[in-house]
Amino acid sequence: MMDIDVTRAWIGYYGDGIEQRADELNRLDAALGDGDFGASMQRGMGAVAEAIGPMETESIGELLKTVGMTLVSAMGGTSGPLVGTLFLRSGMTVGDVNEVDVEGLAIGLRAGADGVMALGEAAPGDKTMVDALVPAIEALEGSEEAPMSTAVRNAASAARDAAEATRELAARRGRASYVGGGGVGHVDPGAIGIAILFDALDMAINPPE
Repeated sequence: MMDIDVTRAWIGYYGDGIEQRADELNRLDAALGDGDFGASMQRGMGAVAEAIGPMETESIGELLKTVGMTLVSAMGGTSGPLVGTLFLRSGMTVGDVNEVDVEGLAIGLRAGADGVMALGEAAPGDKTMVDALVPAIEALEGSEEAPMSTAVRNAASAARDAAEATRELAARRGRASYVGGGGVGHVDPGAIGIAILFDALDMAINPPE
């Protein structure tokens, strides 16, 4: 089960991962977009840390909704609403609970992904964050009978592999679609951001020794 403390740890590790790889995300984005994705995510996750730090809640849903709303307001642009929607919809679906199992987590994240796809009008294969998000959720859904530790490790591995595979895709959405060849040969920064998110979840469930 994932409880409220693990959920907080997840968000903390996510912020750490974004901080550590912000320059990489900016470089990836420079090849396909404005070159500020890492900086924007840094700003968003900094605001998240300030927002949830003083929160006294036992509700996973409330915590995730706060993360989502904060990202939307702090980041702006196109990335803020998309990443924010992932957390907001996930939190709304998980609901007012203080722990969640693999199935509940997968259902919440699936709702979040559906929100992202609807808002961004994106589908798998478009070379966006969806291309890492959907495989990671599918890995969770396929691991519902496994322990949480195994399920999230499978999801993190799927997200990393899928993010790297965006190198071979031609973008059909966003600024990357205007790059020569649709950005083939470049990894999508949003997909790497999702890989960081699931690596953080793995670290929260399976803390490094």
